[in-house]
Amino acid sequence: MDYQQYVDFDKGLVDRRIFTDQEIFDLEMERIFARAWNFVVHESQIPNVGDYFMNQIGSDRVIAVRNKQKEVSVLVNSCTHRGNAVCRAEQGNTRTFLCPYHGWSFGLDGALVGVPGLKDFYRGGLDKEKLGLDQAAQVASYKGFVFATMDPDAVPLEEYLGDVGRVGLSLVAQHGDVEVVDGIQKNVVGCNWKLAVDNLYDWYHPPISHKSGVLSDYAPVFRDPDVFKPHKQMVMLGEYGHGIGGPHWTADEVEQFMQPDAELDPRFAPRLDPALSSEMGEVGIRSNGHPNLFPNLWVTLGGMQVCLRIPKDPLHTELWWFTFVPKDAPDEIRKMIVGLTTHTFGPAGLIEQDDGENWEGCTRGSLGVVNRRRRHHMAMGLGKDEVLEDGGQARVETVVNEHGQRWTYQAWADWMSAKDWPELKAQHTPVPRGTI
Repeated sequence: MDYQQYVDFDKGLVDRRIFTDQEIFDLEMERIFARAWNFVVHESQIPNVGDYFMNQIGSDRVIAVRNKQKEVSVLVNSCTHRGNAVCRAEQGNTRTFLCPYHGWSFGLDGALVGVPGLKDFYRGGLDKEKLGLDQAAQVASYKGFVFATMDPDAVPLEEYLGDVGRVGLSLVAQHGDVEVVDGIQKNVVGCNWKLAVDNLYDWYHPPISHKSGVLSDYAPVFRDPDVFKPHKQMVMLGEYGHGIGGPHWTADEVEQFMQPDAELDPRFAPRLDPALSSEMGEVGIRSNGHPNLFPNLWVTLGGMQVCLRIPKDPLHTELWWFTFVPKDAPDEIRKMIVGLTTHTFGPAGLIEQDDGENWEGCTRGSLGVVNRRRRHHMAMGLGKDEVLEDGGQARVETVVNEHGQRWTYQAWADWMSAKDWPELKAQHTPVPRGTI
C-alpha cells in the first residue's frame, strides 16, 4: 500500500487517520520500529558484566545487557518455550535470566543454558542451541548511546544517523563524560506517539501553552523575554527523518563567544572544545534547538535530557525520560540539573503537563466521523524559505515554522511505503534543497 496518500507534503496536510487506526499502528511496529535503529541504553547504565537495562523496541520488550565479553547484547525478553518474560526488574545485575514459568534459564549472551528435566522429560529431544533468546540483528554505539535494530539489512548506525543525528547526540556529549541519573521517569499520555514526536519541533505553541509555567518563574532562563526566539529559528533536516529545529546562535554571536574577554552564554561554553566544534560543524555548533532521531528519540535542555516516545497503542504513548549529569559534577550541580529537569519535563514537569493535555486533545480530535474529514494543517512557512548551503551544513534560518513537522510525516510515509530496507534506502525522500 502507498502510504504517501496520507501525507500531502506539497500542501502540508496530514490525514488524521494515521493517529487512531489500529491497522496503521500495527504496521508501524513492523515497518518503522522493527527496522529502525532504536536507542536502548546509555553505556553508563550498564558498566559491568551482568548489568542490564530493560527497554522496548516498538511492541517488543528487550534487555540490554553487558555480556561476559564486555560487549552489549540486546535480547528479546520472551522465553523461547512459552513466551513468558525472563526479566521482570527494570535494571540490575545478574548471571542468568530465568523464566519463572518453567525455569528455563539463559546466559548473558542469550544462549539457553538450563532446562529442568532436560534428561528425564525431554529424553534427548531438545536442541538447546536453537532455542536461545531472540536478539537484535545489529547493535552499535555512538558517543555512549547504544542502539539496536531488528533488521539485518539496516544500514550501519553512523550512516543511519548522518550529520544531523550525530549533531543531536553531540549535544549530550558536549558535557564531557556523562552518566544517566538512576530512576528513569515514566508516564503514559493518552496520545498517538507521532504527536509527541512532532511537538518537539513546534516553537509556535510555547508562548501560549506554557504561559503559566513561564509565569511561575521556576526556571531563571524563562525570565528572558526572548527565550523562545520566534524570529531566530534554524532547522536542519537529515536522512531517514532526523531533524533539529528551534532557536540558534548566529555566526556573529559565535564569533563573539570565541573572544577571550567574551561574556559567554553558559549553554555555549562546552562547545569551545576544538574537537567537539569540529565534529558538530560550523552550523551544528550554533544550534540551540531540539533534535529528534527518527523515530522517537528527543534530545532536549541543551543535552541534559533525552526522551523516548514509546508507542503502546494508537491512543497511548509512554514517555521515558533519561537525565544526564557529568560524572565529576559536584553535588550542588547534580541537584540543580535534576531539579531543573524534573520540574520541566516528565510527570511532574510544568512544561510537559501542558503538552500532554494538547496531545490528548489532538488525538481525541482525530476520532470523530466528521473530525476525520479534516486533515492536520502543517503549512506554516511552506514555500517561503530557502535551504542554505553556503559552504556549511544545509539548514534553514528563518522564523517559527513547521518544516520539521512536515519532514517527520514525509519520512513516516517513506518508511511505511517501503517493503524492506533496500527499497527504503533507494526510494526515501532526499533531504530538501532549494525552496522548502
